[in-house]
Amino acid sequence: MNKKIKNIVLLIVGFVIVQFISELFYKRFDLTADKRYTLSETTKEILSTIDKTLFITVYLEGDFPSEFKRLQVETGQYLEELASKNSNIKITFEVPDNQREDLIKRGMMPSQLTVEEQGKLSEAIIFPWAEVAYGKKSTIVALLPNAIVASQEEQLQKAIENLEYSFSNAINSITQTRQKKVAIITGNGELQDIYQYSFLSEIAKKYRLAKFTLDSVATSPQQTLQDLTDLDVAIIAKPTEKFTAAEKFTLDQFIMNGGKTLWMIDNVNADQDSLFKTGKLLAYPRDLNLTDLLFTYGVRINTSLIKDLYAAQIPLATGKVGNQTQFKNLDWFYHPLVGANPNHPITKNVASVRLQYANQIDTLKNNIKKTPLLLSSALTQKVGTPTFIDLQSIAEEVIETNYNDGNQVFATLLEGDFNSAFKNRVHPFTSPLFKEQATANKMIIIADGDIGKNQILKGKPYDLARDKWTNQTFGNKDFLLNSVNYLLDDSGLINLRNKTLKIKTLDKQKTYKERIFWQFLNVVLPLLILFGFGFGFTYLRKRRYS
Repeated sequence: MNKKIKNIVLLIVGFVIVQFISELFYKRFDLTADKRYTLSETTKEILSTIDKTLFITVYLEGDFPSEFKRLQVETGQYLEELASKNSNIKITFEVPDNQREDLIKRGMMPSQLTVEEQGKLSEAIIFPWAEVAYGKKSTIVALLPNAIVASQEEQLQKAIENLEYSFSNAINSITQTRQKKVAIITGNGELQDIYQYSFLSEIAKKYRLAKFTLDSVATSPQQTLQDLTDLDVAIIAKPTEKFTAAEKFTLDQFIMNGGKTLWMIDNVNADQDSLFKTGKLLAYPRDLNLTDLLFTYGVRINTSLIKDLYAAQIPLATGKVGNQTQFKNLDWFYHPLVGANPNHPITKNVASVRLQYANQIDTLKNNIKKTPLLLSSALTQKVGTPTFIDLQSIAEEVIETNYNDGNQVFATLLEGDFNSAFKNRVHPFTSPLFKEQATANKMIIIADGDIGKNQILKGKPYDLARDKWTNQTFGNKDFLLNSVNYLLDDSGLINLRNKTLKIKTLDKQKTYKERIFWQFLNVVLPLLILFGFGFGFTYLRKRRYS
C-alpha cells in the first residue's frame, strides 16, 4: 500500500513539474504547409513596440454563411498568434447586430453575400471588420479585400492572405510615435482640396499632411528648398501650369536629398465637362516643362491618348419616357479600366483602376529599376493630339482590328540611384543642399492626373472608389494608398501583401449531388458496423458459454 501511495505522489509531483516547465517554455508549432501562422520578422518587430494594452475587436460573430466561418476561424487563430507574442494584446469577438448603425457611421460598411447552400441561393449580410485601439487612438481593419474576384472562394482566399498585412499595418500606424510627413504640392494649378479629399483623408489617418506651395521659390528659393527637404514625400496631383526652372530645381533637389515623389501627370488637356455640355472636346498637349526632368529619371510621358476596349462606363441620356429623361451606362473607351500588376505588393489584390484621358509611359534605359504597376488590355488604340473627341463616337460600331496597339503602361515605379537633372548644368539658384545623385530612392509616376480625383455629390466629396452615376467600383483609392505606403515604408511592411496561401475549399455542386452518399458513409455506416460488431460479439459469446 505504501508503495502505491509513493508512486501516486511521484506521479503527481512529476505532472506538476512538467506543467511548470511547459509554462516556462511555451511554444506554438505551425504545422501548415504554407506556414500561414508563422509571423514575419517585420510583424514581430512591430509587436515588440507594444508596451501597453492593445484591444482588437472583431465583428465576425453571429449567424452568417458557413464558408465565412472559415474566415472567422482563420482570423481568430491568427490573432491568437499575435497575442502569444505579446501579452498586451487583448482580443474579443462581438456580434454586430445591435450596433450596425454605429459601425456604419464609423466607416465599417456591411458586405452582402450570395450564399449557395443545398443547391439554393440566398443573400446574407456580414460585417467583415475589426477595430484596433491603442491608448486614445483607434483604426479599423477591413477583413475582405475590395478586389474583383471570380468567386467567393477566391475572395475568401485573398482575405486570409491579407490578414497579416492588414493587422500589422493597422497596429504599426497607431503605435508609431513619429508620423512621417506628406507634402501636397501646390502653386502650379494642381487639383483643389475638395477633389482630393477622399484620397487625402485616408492618408491623414496615418501620416501628417502639409500643403506646400512652390510660389515661394520666386522670392526665397533657398529657404523653400530647405523647408521641402524636411518632408518625406511629395504628391504632385495634376498640375496644369508650367513649372519654372527654379521650381524644377527645387523638386529635383528634394529627390536628391532622399525625398520620395508621387507624380500624377496629365500631358494632354481634355475637359470632361466640355464634353457633356457641348458634345465635343478639344484634346491638345499640355506643356508642363517637366519632360527633361522626367527624362533624366528614365521616363517619358507621351502626348497620345489611349483608347481601350476594356473601359469604364459613363451615363448618357438615351431618350424620354413622359417627362423623365432615360439614362444608360455605356463604355467610354477614353476611360481605360486598367489592370494592376499582380506580382507587386502595391497592386496585388487591387481592383481595376479607372483612368480618364490617360497617356502612355515609355521607359528609357538607365541604371534605374522600373516596375510597371498599371497596364491596359491588349485591345488599345493610340490617338494623336491635338484632336477633337465627339461624344457621338460612343455609338459607332467597334472594329477590333483598329485596336491593335497592345498593352500600354500607365504607371511605373522607379527605384535606384537617381542622377540630378541639373548635374553639369547651370543652377537656377545656389544652395548648400545641392547633390548630384540620390542613393536608393524611389518614385512613382502615373500618366493620368485624374486617378486621384473624386467626384462631388451635393457639394460634398464622393468616395474615390465608386462612381456616383454608374455605381461601378474601382481600385483607385487602394492603389494610391498602397503607393504612398510603399514610398514611405522603410521596414518592408508592405511586402507582406505578397503573402500567398493555398486554401482548400469544397466543390459545392459536387457535395450537394453526393450528399446522401457521404451522409450514409459518415453517419449510417459507422452505426451499422457497430451494430454488426455487437451482434457478432453476442452471438459468439452465447455460442461459447451456452
